[in-house]
Amino acid sequence: MGIIEKLRLDGKKTFVTGGARGIGYNIAIALAEAGADVAIVDVDEAVAKTSAEEIAKATGKKTLALKADVTKKAEVDGMIDAVLKAFGRIDVAFANAGICKNIPAEEMTLEDWNQVININLTGVFLTAQAAGKVMIRQGGGSIINTASMSAHIVNVPQPQCSYNASKAAVIQLTKSLAVEWALKNVRVNSISPGYIGTDLTLNSPALKPLIEKWNAMAPLRRLGKPEELQAIAVYLAGDSSAFTTGSDFVIDGAFTCI
Repeated sequence: MGIIEKLRLDGKKTFVTGGARGIGYNIAIALAEAGADVAIVDVDEAVAKTSAEEIAKATGKKTLALKADVTKKAEVDGMIDAVLKAFGRIDVAFANAGICKNIPAEEMTLEDWNQVININLTGVFLTAQAAGKVMIRQGGGSIINTASMSAHIVNVPQPQCSYNASKAAVIQLTKSLAVEWALKNVRVNSISPGYIGTDLTLNSPALKPLIEKWNAMAPLRRLGKPEELQAIAVYLAGDSSAFTTGSDFVIDGAFTCI
């Protein structure tokens, strides 16, 4: 089998949390374009349905829209059951759901802190745990977690200690699961995007004023594009990355190099 064939995902069954828009949507459509069936999981069921329909129409692959709050184990387990019912197995799980709150540390409430940690870290654990159990029974699979360059640096000028801490923890969780499940043929890796020009970032009143400052600090002097994360996701999902586990891939235009 040649390298191009190994990069194909034909026959693989996948899901993406936070897949209705932004980075998650772009990952989902890349998986489908590479040949996989994809379930779009999101708290916004209406947008998830629209996104799933768009991907199915564009790629001809089977898609599914599911509503789930990744901080609630019962909903995560229900989502896994729904994917299994529709697809029969789970080959790739992409834990992408996350939020960020820009609040000075001295002003952050415990509620704010817990919300970020629960979605960004506990949600990733619950998703990986549920998918991992299925993959262990199947004899293998690939789990991909969305971390962030914020796990490696402290972003400025925005105050986001809870986000940075949660994403650093995601990388260590990824490494821990990779070691625990290595001999069970379940690979676990993470992707750490830099500043990405999603619709949310580009149109957010709070973030738009910061883009010029970020670009001034960036070696490439621009934001990344969501589609520039697609190739690494397809690689990690496919058979060509069989020896790749426990790794974090920083896709940030060299931002963390400075």
